[in-house]
This record gives sequence, structure tokens and C-alpha cells, in this order.
Amino acid sequence: MTYPILTLIAAFASVSALAQPTRLQPVARPAAALSSVWVSDLGNGTYKNPVLNADYSDPDACRVGDDFYMVASSFDAIPGLPILHSKDLVNWTLIGHALKRQPPIEHFEKTQHGNGVWAPAIRYHNNEFYLYYPDPDFGIYLTKATNPAGPWSEPVLVEGGKGLIDPCPFWDDNGQVYLAHGWAGSRAGIKSILTIKKLSTDGQKVLDEGVIVYDGHETDPTIEGPKMYKRNGYYYLFAPAGGVSTGWQLVLRSKNVYGPYERKVVMDQGKTPINGPHQGAWVTTNPAKGKPAEDWFLHFQDKEAYGRVVHLQPMKWVNDWPVIGVDADGDGKGEPVLTYRKPAVGRTYPLATPPESDEFNVSTLGLQWQWQANPKGVWHTTSKQGFLRLYSYQVPDEAKNYWDVPNLLLQKFPSETFMATTKFTFTPNPKLVNEKAGLLIMGLSYASLSLKSQKDGVSLVYAVCKKASDGKAENESVITNVPNGATVYVRVQVSEGAKCQFSYSLDGTSFIKAGDVFQAEVGRWIGAKMGLFCTRATQINDSGYADFDWFRVEPVAN
Repeated sequence: MTYPILTLIAAFASVSALAQPTRLQPVARPAAALSSVWVSDLGNGTYKNPVLNADYSDPDACRVGDDFYMVASSFDAIPGLPILHSKDLVNWTLIGHALKRQPPIEHFEKTQHGNGVWAPAIRYHNNEFYLYYPDPDFGIYLTKATNPAGPWSEPVLVEGGKGLIDPCPFWDDNGQVYLAHGWAGSRAGIKSILTIKKLSTDGQKVLDEGVIVYDGHETDPTIEGPKMYKRNGYYYLFAPAGGVSTGWQLVLRSKNVYGPYERKVVMDQGKTPINGPHQGAWVTTNPAKGKPAEDWFLHFQDKEAYGRVVHLQPMKWVNDWPVIGVDADGDGKGEPVLTYRKPAVGRTYPLATPPESDEFNVSTLGLQWQWQANPKGVWHTTSKQGFLRLYSYQVPDEAKNYWDVPNLLLQKFPSETFMATTKFTFTPNPKLVNEKAGLLIMGLSYASLSLKSQKDGVSLVYAVCKKASDGKAENESVITNVPNGATVYVRVQVSEGAKCQFSYSLDGTSFIKAGDVFQAEVGRWIGAKMGLFCTRATQINDSGYADFDWFRVEPVAN
């Protein structure tokens, strides 16, 4: 994905007009508590990678004045297109989402695993944020905002079609506007090529069929995610190739926008444990802070069940080629760093992380939560009374298991090891049986620990569904019976390798293991997720509900 260098000084010949030093107000909610399981900033002027140890795949970023903004893929999760903010590229907060519902609305009212929002790009132009995102089944969309925390405009279809992915806009010095993008072989029937097309001056419509400017079939298979920039008279395309978990960072350059383009590998895994490393964004620090502008690169690494986490790499220019990471042997190709000094941004900013825990004490859900489809207004309510109420909603008739259930309230894994606990009370509808509410780990396979209403009362049940994405059935076992109206604490402890142990408590102090260790798995193009649910098997004229007092993420218990 691409990261705009929107405010580069003239010497860098930035890809767009100089960003205005406007002081935007990005924070839409009270600041989240600092994570207790992963903080990248080491507090001594250095940081450790990943800077975001969570599944913010396909990151792209831009700078406006002293502020950096990042977006990421969200696929079918809603709200979608997360917007993150940082002052120093290390400490990031989640400030909002650009998509409250995903179009086409009816299509995304059903789960669409692996579909929806693929790799987006964000740029700042004419005092507005332009956010382009691809849906591989419908085309490339544009949404805009003057404040990155929102509101964002309704998406406009810039170009309809199948297989159009990874768009990046570029405003040239002469006023011409371009759009670079890749191709998804699963929809377009071709991949490993990059195309550049002309855009209308307002950026809302593609004007031609475009030109294939690079064919990677022989040397750079599966090239994708182009990010387009200009510097010292060269047009640059930053693009990963070779596959998400095994590839390299490629940069192409040409004096002509349509090529021919020269090729250079500027970063690969080398001798490091950072596999990939995959697509990202070039950004620069603000030279107005009294220090020379520095170049940095954000990219992701595929960590299987943990998702695609975000790394920050130093970057420098040598003979009009970028070198990303550290080039220890001087061959012009860098390797990723695990720790490094923080960017020189003129001052030290407070530690910050995206939200994880939620006390449910305000009238809106924490920004970390996403549904598995476009939400309905009857799924939940929150209030300042201090709890989240999930109403049971009927599992779709065609669903074989929870893989196809839309009203799952989920969030990303925040670290390699952590513990998530929730306290809740279940009030089933006495006219129903098989209502369920609880905690789950979701992926191609999933596991849950929940309360379930049955004819003879309420039971605590542990369920595992292997190969859920293939339509396999759950295997459910009763752990214990629970008094009606009892408050229950359920917990999952995630250890290295994404191994998950569920447990429960009736007093909040003594926890009893429930079920065997479950191996969390990836979802479709995403990492495993954790979260809450409340469902029913049949439809009558009212529902039961579960009141979740809080959801807390903490270090693994000793």
C-alpha cells in the first residue's frame, strides 16, 4: 500500500503539493489506556518493531504538518478502513474509521470473508484527505474528509470492474492526475503486472484504459501494492513482489510516467527474522521542526495467526535509489531492523497505543471493535450505565456454524501473548432454547466459551469448530450448569504460537480451565480475532440478551 509524502520540502519534489501545516483535531474519543501487552516505544529514544503488533495489513500513510495518518485493509469488518494517528511514527492511536457501512450495503449484510476492502491509499491534497480503496469484486472507490477522524464522504466508484486492486493516486507537477494499481488474478485472470491510468482532476473518475508499466512475471511474480511518488525528476513505484510471506520490497523508477522503469530490490528479509517484508509507505518527517527531514518506511510482516503487523524502517537515498532498513554489507539493499532510534521529530511525545480493553462506560463502542458484516441497529446498545448489552440475533438459516454469523463483535490480537477476560450476565428469553452468549476466538477454525439456555436451565459450554470455513459443525461440550441470572467471568489466555486456553470463574478470582488448548488460526487474509457474541437459533417476537460489564486485555497470568 502507499504512504504519501505529502509535505516534502522542495528538494524532494514531493508527489503532491506541499501539505498545509494545518493543526487538525483528530481525536474523536477519550484517549485509550496504554496497552499493558505491547508498547513499541522503549522510552529511551529507541523503539522496537513492530510499531503496531496487530493486524493492520497493507498500511499506507501520509503526513500533514507534524501529524502522520495511517490506513489499513479491513476486508468485510465494519466499521472499516481504520484511521490511525501519530506524531512520531512509533506511538499510534486509532482515531476513527472511514467506512461506517460498506457498499453495496445489502451485499455486505452477509459475511464476506476475504472480500471487501483490500489495500487502500491515503493522500492529502487541496486541504482534503483522499482515501482510495479497492473492492476486488466491484472496483475502486474514493472517500474524502477534511478531518481524518471523520466524517468521511459516501464512497464514489472511481472505476468499476473485477480484479482492480491496490490503487494509489498521484498528482503530477503539471496538474495531470494518475492512478496506479495492481491486479488480482482470482478476479481479473491476470496478475504480476502494474497499470497506470489517468484520473479526472477531481480524482473521482478514471479517464482511460491505462498502460501496463511493469510486467513482473519473470523476475517479480505477484508484484502488487504500487505506491507512486516523484523525486528529482524520477517517477517512483514502490511495490512488493514475491509473495506476502516470502517476498521483497521492489522500487521502480523512470523519467517518464509510463516508463520504461528500471528495477531495484531495496529491502528483503536477509538474515533477519522479519519475513516478507511486504508493502508499505514512504513518509518524511517535517523539516520545519528545526531538524533535517528524515525518510522512513512503514510496511507489514505476515505473522500467520497474529495477522500482518506493522514495522517502521529507516530509509535513505543513494544515487536516487532508496535503501530501506540497514544496509550492513553496502550492496544497496537493506534488511529490516528490530530496534532503532526513533524519528527526529523535534520533541518527545507521550506513549500511545490503539485501544484494547473496554469498560463500556460511554455511549459508543470502543474503536477497536468491528462486526463481521454491516451491522443492524438491534444487535447492541451501550449506555453510561456501564455495560454493553448484546441482544440475541438469529443465526442465518444457511449458516453451518459461526463462520457465517454477522453479529460477532471482534477485535484484533494485540500481541503474541496476552489474556482477555470479560464479565457478563446472561438473560435468555424463557420462550427460547439454544440462545448463547460469550467469548470466542475466530479464524478458519474457532473456539468459544459461552452460556447457553437449555430446557432445564443455563449451562456453560465449550465449543470448537475445526475447519469452520469449510462448513464443518461445532463440537460442543457442557462444562457446568450455572444458576439463572448468575454473573460469569470468562477468559482466554493466549501464549506463544497463538495457543489459547479458555477458563471461567464465578467469583472473578479463582479461574477453572475449560476445554483443551485451542490453536488459533488465520482468517481469510487476516489474523485470528477475539470477541463477544449473543445468538439464538430460532426467531420469535423477542430476544434474550447478555450484559457485558467490561472486556479487559492484560499480560498473561503467572
